Amino acid sequence: MDDKYKFIDFLGLRFNVANDLSALVAAILVFILVFSLSRKITMKPGKAQNVLEWMIDFTDGIVKSAFPDGSGSRFSLYAFVLFLFIFVSNQLGLIFQIKVDGFTYIKSPTTNPIVTMSLALVSLMLAHYYSVKKFGFGTYLSNYARPVSFLLPINLLEEFTNFLTLSLRLYGNIFAGEVLLALIGTVAKSFGLVSFVIAIPVEMIWQGFSVFIGAIQAYVFTTLSMVYISRKMEKE
Repeated sequence: MDDKYKFIDFLGLRFNVANDLSALVAAILVFILVFSLSRKITMKPGKAQNVLEWMIDFTDGIVKSAFPDGSGSRFSLYAFVLFLFIFVSNQLGLIFQIKVDGFTYIKSPTTNPIVTMSLALVSLMLAHYYSVKKFGFGTYLSNYARPVSFLLPINLLEEFTNFLTLSLRLYGNIFAGEVLLALIGTVAKSFGLVSFVIAIPVEMIWQGFSVFIGAIQAYVFTTLSMVYISRKMEKE
């Protein structure tokens, strides 16, 4: 993909406009979705409330599977928001992309590794924070030498690999999907009417498959985030 991006320098930091705008749009869409579904909460739920409750039950199930003892209820809201944000972010570029003068302004934010690494970092920092909060800093550090001390280097390396796999798995799947869609679009314009007609059903099939992949990746990311947090809150 030959996308070009605008950058803004502020207080010594460089910001990718496409990343920031796309993430903001995704967050707004999540807010609109949840707000519209929760406008009329009653004891006898309607269709909108049933959809919202189903989504909450779904993400609560992810949390409960990672915390069988029921201690993970404090992470239910985080899992709910995380899943919805990643799901919407994954689909955003499939619905529409905005390019002006060759520069991309709106796309799927999860097609950029900086965004997925930021999301992974938030989840892993939460895991470390609650581990220190529960065990104290000394016990938290000693957990890296359990069950035997010679595993310390491997346990430390695992922290780095967890970060990479959590972030790059999401990035790789969503980026590859949008690259293939762009290639199909290029082929459609390459050989006139024949290639255009052939490319239409292929594009539609891949669009549907990409929606499915985006949902699966949101589920996998949320599940692994909860697993990493739960593992940090128990001794080896």
